[in-house]
Amino acid sequence: MTVAKILQSKGTSDVLTITPDKTVTEAARVLSEKKIGSLVVSDDGTSAMGIISERDIVRELGRRGPSCLTEAVTELMTKDLVTCDRKDKADAVLATMTKGRFRHMPVVEDGVMIGLITLGDVVKYRLEEVKMEKDALEGMIMGY
Repeated sequence: MTVAKILQSKGTSDVLTITPDKTVTEAARVLSEKKIGSLVVSDDGTSAMGIISERDIVRELGRRGPSCLTEAVTELMTKDLVTCDRKDKADAVLATMTKGRFRHMPVVEDGVMIGLITLGDVVKYRLEEVKMEKDALEGMIMGY
């Protein structure tokens, strides 16, 4: 299974972004309102400069207290962004996310964001693959 299949099954390629000049409070508000775990930081809505997640915000709140909420998103975002493209295999993306301990990965081609996949998306489709393989093996054993 490829990232393209995962994106296709999600039905939307919309990626919620936030501009780098917005405050961490504004980012937290959007995350809460949209019930999502991360926002891609982008000055134009199509290029990915970084990503800010609930985890980034909570980590800094714990470390420095509420003063970090007035800072610009660029101060807390993950700058070394790990991305994938639509041709990447789901297993490889899953391994990268697990090793890097992150749950959201922008899908980028030719410098343009075309989607975002989550660890949940990848696990869901991997489980579907395993079920299809199981059903096929059971069918072979039963003689179907």
